[in-house]
Order: sequence, then structure tokens, then C-alpha cells
Amino acid sequence: MKKTVISFFEVNSKEKNYLKKKFDKNFELRFHPDVLNSSDKELVSDSDVISPFIYSVISKDVITKAKKLKLIAARSTGYNHIDVKFAEKKKISVANVPFYGENTVAEHTFALILDLSRNIHKAYVRTIKNDFSLSGLQGFDLKNKTIGIIGAGNIGIHVIKMAKGFGMKVIAFDVNHNHLLAEILDFSYVTLPQLLKNSDIITLHSPYNSQTRNMINMENVKLIKKGALFINTARSGIIEPKALYYAIESGIFGGAGLDVFDGEDLVNEENQMLTKNVSVDHLESILKRNILLRKENVIITPHMAFDSVEAVERILDTTCENIKSFVAGKSYYKVK
Repeated sequence: MKKTVISFFEVNSKEKNYLKKKFDKNFELRFHPDVLNSSDKELVSDSDVISPFIYSVISKDVITKAKKLKLIAARSTGYNHIDVKFAEKKKISVANVPFYGENTVAEHTFALILDLSRNIHKAYVRTIKNDFSLSGLQGFDLKNKTIGIIGAGNIGIHVIKMAKGFGMKVIAFDVNHNHLLAEILDFSYVTLPQLLKNSDIITLHSPYNSQTRNMINMENVKLIKKGALFINTARSGIIEPKALYYAIESGIFGGAGLDVFDGEDLVNEENQMLTKNVSVDHLESILKRNILLRKENVIITPHMAFDSVEAVERILDTTCENIKSFVAGKSYYKVK
């Protein structure tokens, strides 16, 4: 019996060992720690399945070079890095992991909120310098503050539950309304302008697509209550980069916690500037990010909101089941 060849990209040694235990001798596993690039023809030419994380761009060119490809098993919920339409045209299936880190991302969201609201990052920098002064470190209570949730799906609902535990008032903007859940959890659906005007803390949990791209922009960012905290653990493109920098520079945002940022894909390798052609727009993104890094009221984490032991194992488990089910002709989490 011919073995099914699976090429995993963006995997570390721990993930490699975990995945090895999930497949029997009918599968040939290949592991690559780096992203998959369009030039890597030899890595995909005889693969039946490729499994990328979020930084490998599975373009038309990549798909064309993978002559034997039957399944793209994304190890993520989002799949905007995959040319799904072209894959379908070539009769190649695409699978994803729709559920894995609802509580995980929500917990990281509140880690950023608490850090900013109580100036923990500033205090840490001080204390390692043996400075225990309190000047400039006074924070504020979350109780009775209004948190605005943009995207009240699986992750957003977990954030709402946590917010209610802190005694916060919750408003949410979402294209879909679950009024029974809103009554049970005691939150209200509002329009986007209403949310921007009335929130003390704004947190993004929408998927990134053509409808949500630049949802917050230079036109509506001025509606935001001055001094509000802004949290983004979703995708950088949901807020227009120009609007983000303007809101921080002008004081519209009193603080920002960013687990995603414009141009983050360019900083995965230290020598990126030397190894790849970088556009003027990307250079600008890198420069602006470096400016943000020097601001005391901005916390940037390296796209790690999903990255708990349990969540990563759920991602790998679901990916393995997607692949095995596809090969066996059973149902799996197919991208629609």
C-alpha cells in the first residue's frame, strides 16, 4: 500500500515528536521548521498533504508546484493565507481547525488588559532596576468599566464571561445576534459607532476577511472615547495601520495591547532585511512597529495568544484527525 506523504511546515521539535505518535506506518511524515515559500518546489512536489501554520502563504504558485497534492490541512482557524478558490479549482480540499483556543486567546486578552490597567509592565522594568517607587504606576479598576467586544463569537463569548467576573459592563458588535445568550450573560448588542463611543476598553475578536478589513479606520477612530484601552489578539488588518498609529500618538488610545501587528510576518527571522526583497510599505510597517516598541503605554506580544500547551495540542489533534478522516473518506473540518 502506498504511503500518504504529509509535509508539515513551521513545526518545532516538540510538535514534531507529538505528531509522530499520531500516525501509523501508512503515513510518511516530513517536517520543516521554516515557512513554505513559492520557491520550495522540491518540498511539496510529491506531497499528498501539506500542513502549514499561519505564515506559509499557500499561493496559486505553491499549489501548482505540488503535483500530487490532495489536501491542505491548515493548523489554524483562519485560512486567508491559502488560495482556497484555486485549490478548489484544482480539486484540492482545504481543512482548518475551527475550535481550539477560545479560552486560551480570551485569557491572553485579559492578561494584556490587566497589564495595561495596572501598569504591571512598567513596574517590572522598574523593579529589576531596584526602583520601587510608585510614581506614575497608579492603575484603575475594571469593575464598572465598559468593555466593547468586536466579534462575539467563540472567543468573544469567553471574553464576555471573564469580563462579567470582573464586574464589567459589556457591549458587543457582531453581524450575528444571539439574544438568548445576551440575556443569560447580561450584555447588549450595539452598532459599531455606539461601541466605539461608549467603551473604556475595546477588544477585537472578529475574523479577518473583506468585510472586516480596516473595520476601524481613520474615519471612525475619532469616535472612540479618549483614553480607551485597545486590545488586538485577532488580526492586524481589522484596524487600519494609519488609524492605529494615529490613535496611539494622539492619545485616543490610552494604551494598546497588541498580539498582532502590521508586518509581523517580516520579523520571523532576524535577517529578514538581508534575505528578502522588502517593499517600501513593509519597511514603513517595520519602522512604525519599532516606534511602538518604545512607547510605555503599548505592549506587543509575538502572536502568542493561542500558544498554550493545551491549545497547541488541540490544534495538532484536530489537524491529525482532519488528515486521517480525509484519507479514510470520512467527514472533517472542511473549509467552505
